[in-house]
Amino acid sequence: MPSYDYRCKQCGRAFALFYKSYKDYDAASPVCPQCGSSDLTRLIRRVSIARPSPNLANLSSGEMLSVLEGGDSREIGSLFQQVGDSAGVDLGQTYRETAERLQKGDSIQNVENDLRAQASNTADE
Repeated sequence: MPSYDYRCKQCGRAFALFYKSYKDYDAASPVCPQCGSSDLTRLIRRVSIARPSPNLANLSSGEMLSVLEGGDSREIGSLFQQVGDSAGVDLGQTYRETAERLQKGDSIQNVENDLRAQASNTADE
């Protein structure tokens, strides 16, 4: 739900109002909850701008190697996810789980150790 911050010009109180949609916000006539004044100033608290994520699936092999050598597990997970999605075939549950874990920030070493243990368990069976 969007939050809109205001400061009352009469009493100086800062407060937030919540609306279910922009249409509701646009139709509202906000008033100060303390003094009832409608003489308000809209405040801008924090602005965040989403950056588009790079398309890692279209990198050259050298650029992909650079991502892997960089060691950022989230970026490596994104690379795995995008390459897997663009492959056009299901690369399997283990691949998907590995990409998800890396994207969530799990360390590369932990993921690698778990994959080795899983491979060892499968070989023992």
